[in-house]
Amino acid sequence: MEVGEGVSSATPTEEMNGTGNLMDFLDEPFPDVGTYEDFHTIDWLREKSRDTDRHRKITSKSKESIWELIKSLLDAWSGWVVMLLIGLLSGTLAGVIDLAVDWMTDLKEGVCLSAFWYSHEQCCWTSNETTFEDRDKCPQWQKWAELMTGHAEGAGAYVLNYFLYVLWALLFSFLAVSLVRVFAPYACGSGIPEIKTILSGFIIRGYLGKWTLLIKTVTLVLAVSSGLSLGKEGPLVHVACCCGNLFCSLFSKYSKNEGKRREVLSAAAAAGVSVAFGAPIGGVLFSLEEVSYYFPLKTLWRSFFAALVAAFTLRSINPFGNSRLVLFYVEYHTPWYMAELVPFILLGVFGGLWGTLFIRANIAWCRRRKTTQLGKYPVLEVIAVTGITAVLAFPNPYTRRSTSELISELFNDCGALESSQLCDYVNNPNMSRPVDDIPDRPAGPGVYNALWQLALALIFKIVITIFTFGMKIPSGLFIPSMAVGAIAGRIVGIAVEQMAYHHHDWIIFKNWCRPGADCVTPGLYAMVGAAACLGGVTRMTVSLVVIMFELTGGLEYIVPLMAAAVTSKWVADAFGKEGIYESHIQLNGYPYLDIRDEFTHRTLATDVMRPRRNDPPLAVLTQDSTTVEDVETLIKDTDYNGFPVVVSRESERLIGFVQRRDLTLAIKNARQKQDGVVSSSVVYFTEDAPQLPASNPQQLKLRRILNLSPFTVTDHTPMETVVDIFRKLGLRQCLVTRSGRLLGIITKKDVLRHMAQMMNQDPESIMFN
Repeated sequence: MEVGEGVSSATPTEEMNGTGNLMDFLDEPFPDVGTYEDFHTIDWLREKSRDTDRHRKITSKSKESIWELIKSLLDAWSGWVVMLLIGLLSGTLAGVIDLAVDWMTDLKEGVCLSAFWYSHEQCCWTSNETTFEDRDKCPQWQKWAELMTGHAEGAGAYVLNYFLYVLWALLFSFLAVSLVRVFAPYACGSGIPEIKTILSGFIIRGYLGKWTLLIKTVTLVLAVSSGLSLGKEGPLVHVACCCGNLFCSLFSKYSKNEGKRREVLSAAAAAGVSVAFGAPIGGVLFSLEEVSYYFPLKTLWRSFFAALVAAFTLRSINPFGNSRLVLFYVEYHTPWYMAELVPFILLGVFGGLWGTLFIRANIAWCRRRKTTQLGKYPVLEVIAVTGITAVLAFPNPYTRRSTSELISELFNDCGALESSQLCDYVNNPNMSRPVDDIPDRPAGPGVYNALWQLALALIFKIVITIFTFGMKIPSGLFIPSMAVGAIAGRIVGIAVEQMAYHHHDWIIFKNWCRPGADCVTPGLYAMVGAAACLGGVTRMTVSLVVIMFELTGGLEYIVPLMAAAVTSKWVADAFGKEGIYESHIQLNGYPYLDIRDEFTHRTLATDVMRPRRNDPPLAVLTQDSTTVEDVETLIKDTDYNGFPVVVSRESERLIGFVQRRDLTLAIKNARQKQDGVVSSSVVYFTEDAPQLPASNPQQLKLRRILNLSPFTVTDHTPMETVVDIFRKLGLRQCLVTRSGRLLGIITKKDVLRHMAQMMNQDPESIMFN
């Protein structure tokens, strides 16, 4: 039987045409057959089959000569070479971005006189006049007011510094949005929703291009330095995937196979998180849990290698100057106690509620941006939000500094040498203990002052992040979410610490907190709060906990982190299953079938397939009675991605399926290269040419582009099974038959529309615009 013969539309093993005088010009494959149009979905089965054929061909050739054997070895190693290159480039770019952000963030406040390219910290490192108490002050570093007027203190100097801070912020954000708008519109946002969609098999040309890579890298530095409430972590995943796409084009194994390319991009996403947080294992788990659609074991090993190389490269550059990979390294000197699980779980609840609030408010604002006049003025929107952010951020020392520095300070434990306001406790003059183990002490005026400022910073961050994420500049969400959680966590931590100090005879503190002991570590609460809020927004669990302990080095605190992450996910899931990335995918109408969605409705394939009752009949081709003109008319009059091929219109027996793009290219190529092909030439998909009178024009054989094994289901197949097949096999379409007769077709968009309808959503919202 014919239907079982081939596996893919482009099998090179297909037999030659039997009739001598007719040429099957497709025996010599021509460019672009088997490729895809922009904004179309790839056919995973077809790509896998093509790669198997390519591999079989290389293996059989490798036995012929030494040169072919070397070529086959190079082909086998090309995957590891690509991973090495991705790791090196993404690590280098991350290091450069980190150094540039440090310098430009400090540039808003002042400049280093000895070397203007030094950041504040580097400037004072090199100074000989720096004291330990005033390690932030050194004569080489001058604020703008001091440089211009000679006065470092006073109202005039404050106003001038304030004005220049806002001016620099506006300049950076204006440059960022202008570069994105003019050179690479795809460089905006975090990029993770689109990466998820691309990895599920959707094609967005240019999204991972060279221009996007260049502009995203430059504008990411500008956007983060402008002081907006955004992070560089999400965009670094996009940057790493751009690196992956760039190196794919060097090897035909990846450049000509969209399925193989996606394996590389999955590993590149892992390298991106590895350099964003200095968390190589967390990166691999993030790629597996959050972004990847198809993640074979081979990709797991390669992701691990890419993440390792990227982390090693970043460590060699040492952008943080602390000889560590991690951003917020912490060393706590006390264990946590069982009773503390209660506040940790409460922080988890807060994280889940904040995640839900943020997603709903941000999606509502982004929808408003898409549907109103607001979307037409992206530059003005960015300038306005930057202006408001800078004006409100400057008076509060906790919002003025970069968000990463803020989180670092909130995570810190108060040692004897800390000069931060958060560590202004009242010291007992009789205390004679080792420096590390400082007992709980009453809070001093500095701590109370800091608490007010942190409470204001929390409200400010919660509100401003809603309006910032989704603007036309590179914007990540990890760091702002962690900041919200870290502020809330630190406030809770100080409250628990003071309760334990003043009420150590209470039953909850009695067992584990003796007077004069160091019981509560407020920095740990900040760490748990950060994990809870990040989990609430993204719905990550396993990768989140691993990223957090790699990020901080706090291996001992896995249980509190797990408790908070699970609680925040439960609470957030109670209000809606989608995380922020899935919500943005829905908002943009990308055709993404989430593996985690459950389909529980009792509908059948016949309820979803097209044509419906009152629709015109299905557009099909016959195996040996359609002319070139008929095919061209069909292509012109319809916008379908492919056409079923049947024996005849009367019998409707299914033979195979042919892609629209392949058909268009084949006819165009035949008209150019094959003599005698005219509009009245018969197109046939059978092995042998049909018997026609000698006076008929040259026939055209297109069997090579016919997929002889299209995926079919019967009309009584439950939609639950159909949805599962589409998810697990990554299908573009599947044909519906009854006893071998073609009844209709179900495409991926039909499935998504039907799922939206079943959930009482607008089915047309699925259409990508």
